[in-house]
Amino acid sequence: MSALDRPLRALVIEHERATPGGLLFQWLDELGADVDVHQIDVEQSDPDPREYGLLVSLGSEFPAYDDTLPWLGREMQMMRDAYAAEVPILGVCFGGQLLARVLGGDVYRSQQSEIGWLPVRSRKPDVVPHGPWFQWHFDVFEPPPGSTLLADSPVGPQAYTIGRSLGIQFHPEVTPEIMEEWVRVYRHELDAEGVDPDRLLEETYERAEASRAHAWRLLGAFLDRVARRQDEEEVAGGR
Repeated sequence: MSALDRPLRALVIEHERATPGGLLFQWLDELGADVDVHQIDVEQSDPDPREYGLLVSLGSEFPAYDDTLPWLGREMQMMRDAYAAEVPILGVCFGGQLLARVLGGDVYRSQQSEIGWLPVRSRKPDVVPHGPWFQWHFDVFEPPPGSTLLADSPVGPQAYTIGRSLGIQFHPEVTPEIMEEWVRVYRHELDAEGVDPDRLLEETYERAEASRAHAWRLLGAFLDRVARRQDEEEVAGGR
């Protein structure tokens, strides 16, 4: 019996209090999962990801290539340990970038930011719906060698699978409450990019129900078709 066949035990890595799990926590709660939240930027000792059935890495205001971050190397090692032990990893925005870097891809500053509710070009809409998905990032990743690209946008890759893991650039976890906090904390970024915070909040409330449905489709497909599968061909081949 695999770890995914038992009641799921998930480790969620949080980088700042302003970037919580939102809808992801709601989804895990519906699954009856046992969830441990690890605030890696403030906690000095790390749990062993090999003791879990799922590792989730959330977003961050920091770049995934900033090696001056005191906790970055620790998280990279946690990802290496999890991947080597075939523990499924879900990397969200920063988490997807860091997973790509850990497994041999690249992360760098983009020439163009993406902030707002934007569509993605999905090659596997039964796994990654076209959206719109919420985006707020200034960096892009190149998927790691051996991965399968599932979605992209004019700015860069948006989703990839590798082994039993999934990296995504967008934010399926976002809720109106999270957006309220992001607009408050990161208002300077919106001002610098010419994004209307009031319209951003309004659209988030308007899309709340639809975005939750999209998130459930994505997360369900991740669990059933990526985390449980034995090889890359299952998603790539369309089964």
